[in-house]
Amino acid sequence: MEMISQFNFPTTIRFGFGVIEELPAYLHKQGLTNPLIVTDPVIAGLPFFKTVLNNLDKNNIKADVFKNIHKNPVKSDVYNGTDVWDATSHDVVIGFGGGAALDVARAIVLRVYHREDLFKYDDLIGGDIYVTGDVPHFITIPTTAGTGSEVGRSAIIADDFTHQKKILFSPKLLAKIVFADPMLTMDLPPAITAATGMDALTHNMEAFLAKNYHPICDGIALEGMYLINKSIENAVLRPDKKSRANMLMGSMMGAIAFQKGLGVVHSLAHPMSSLLDTHHGLANAINLPYGMRFNLSGFEDKFKRMATTLDLNQKDGNGLINHLFWLNNQLGVPHKLSGVGVEEKHLDELADLAFADFAHPNNPKPVSRADFRALYEEAL
Repeated sequence: MEMISQFNFPTTIRFGFGVIEELPAYLHKQGLTNPLIVTDPVIAGLPFFKTVLNNLDKNNIKADVFKNIHKNPVKSDVYNGTDVWDATSHDVVIGFGGGAALDVARAIVLRVYHREDLFKYDDLIGGDIYVTGDVPHFITIPTTAGTGSEVGRSAIIADDFTHQKKILFSPKLLAKIVFADPMLTMDLPPAITAATGMDALTHNMEAFLAKNYHPICDGIALEGMYLINKSIENAVLRPDKKSRANMLMGSMMGAIAFQKGLGVVHSLAHPMSSLLDTHHGLANAINLPYGMRFNLSGFEDKFKRMATTLDLNQKDGNGLINHLFWLNNQLGVPHKLSGVGVEEKHLDELADLAFADFAHPNNPKPVSRADFRALYEEAL
C-alpha cells in the first residue's frame, strides 16, 4: 500500500444490439472516407460483413478490405496489409473480426508510420519506447466474444520462421472507438463460441490471479468470469440475445483486466498456436484446469473467491478445478491435448517455447521449464 501505482483504462465503447449501424455516421463526423478494413477470410464471406460494406457504400464511403491473414497471425500478414494501405489513399484502419484480425489491424496501425523491422517494437525488449510517431485513426469491431482485443493496446504477432510470439504495445494503439454489437456474434458456430468463450474466461481468471497489484482489475475480472460462467452454456448450446451480450461484455472485461497480467495457462497455449496452429482459445480451454491446479497451493483464498463468485456448490479451489473440467465437457472441449493433435514428440519443443513465453512472469508462482514439460505431459 505504500507504493505508487498507475491505472489505465480503455476507450469509448458503443455496446448493444444494432450499434454497428452507427459506423457510417461516425466516420462522416470524423471526416474519414477511405477506410482499410482488416478482417479474416471467413468473416469477409459472411452476409453481415457484406451488409456493413453495402451500408458504407450507400453513405459514400469506399472501403478496401484486407483479408489474407493466418488464424494465428505472423509478421508477413502485417507487412502485406501495410502494402495494401500504401497502395491507396486511406485515412482509417478498421479491425473487424476476432483476435487474429484485430491483432493484425493494430500492428498495421503501428507500421503505417513506424517502418523499421516490426519486431524492433517488441514490448518484451523495451521496444515500446520506439513508438514515437503518429498512428492512423483506428476503430475496432469484434465478431467473437473471446480475446477482447477490441479494447486492448497490444498485438501478438508470431515470427514466420521461429514461431515465437512477440508483443507490440503502446497506448497509441488503443482504438479511438469500439463498436461492440452482440448481434455480430449471434451466428458463431458452437465450437468457436465455446473456444472463444473459454478464452475469455481464462483471461479473467488469470488476470485475477496475476501477481501485480491492481484491485480495479481484480473486481472487473470477478464480474467478467461471473457473466461468462452463467452465460457460456446457453451461448454455445442455446444461443439467445442475453447470453451473447453477456459473453461479449465478459470478453471485454477480461481484456481490460489482463492489463494486470496473465500466467501459466497462456504460456502453455501460445506455443500450441504458433507450433501446431491450434486455435488459441481452444488451447487455453484445454490447459485451463491443469494450470489452475498448478496455481492452487498457496493461493487458496483467491480460489475460494473465484468459486464463491461463480456460486459453485464446492466453494474452494478443488471445486473450481472440477467445475472447469465439467464445463469443458459440457461445451465439447477435449479434456486432453491429444484430442487436438499434440503428441509426445512435441512436448520438449512446446516446453522450450512456453518457458520463453511472455505471459508466465506474471503468474502468481514461478514456472520452470520442467514445470511446463510436466504440465504438458499431465494434459497429454
